[in-house]
Amino acid sequence: MTVQPIVVDLKTSGRQMSAIVTVENSFDKPLPVELQAQEATFSETGLTPNGAPANDLLIFPPQALVAPGQTQSFRIQWVGDPALVGSKHFFVTVGQLPVQLPEGQSAIQILYNFQVVVNVGPAAGRPDIHVLRADIVKGEDGKFRPTLYLDNTGTTYGYLSSGRLRIVQTDDAGREVYRRSFTPAEVQQNIGFGLVAASGKRTLPLTLELPAGEGKLDVQFTPENAR
Repeated sequence: MTVQPIVVDLKTSGRQMSAIVTVENSFDKPLPVELQAQEATFSETGLTPNGAPANDLLIFPPQALVAPGQTQSFRIQWVGDPALVGSKHFFVTVGQLPVQLPEGQSAIQILYNFQVVVNVGPAAGRPDIHVLRADIVKGEDGKFRPTLYLDNTGTTYGYLSSGRLRIVQTDDAGREVYRRSFTPAEVQQNIGFGLVAASGKRTLPLTLELPAGEGKLDVQFTPENAR
């Protein structure tokens, strides 16, 4: 099955209080699915589900039987405090339900589960993401890669992929040995969304390989709406 989108952005009021997630059944049999939501905790390493029920989200329908080759829409809506301060985050699990097998028949059922990240922020909130510093880190494979330390002093969550990123490495003598610039689309493709909660900090290791482990990094982040 196919689930889209995998990241949902909601506001606490207005038109963006709800969004649609679609599930497409590419099997040749009916697909029973169920959507369940739980709260997520943001830390410097990202989001972690904490098991608390997501009472601030309404999902309709919570279950559906999707016919072969068809698509089912599910609405996810914020029903919590319209005056939310900061941001809240959730995981919505789209799970395939087991089916009842005919009497006397046994088989192994492989069930698919997808997780959708739902982020909620105040309607008038604005993120303000900064790169506090960047370190050169040697991995277990002996290769050197950047690790970014991000800070969001804004009033709602934001994404590193909402802006442009420039990474420049110089050696100990001050000579430039690496330079690369990313558009927002390239940030998302090469690095990911880079979520940072409101008033949160994020440590973000990158998979980009640097030519050497010496010198220093200069990383500049420019929000797209600031251009």
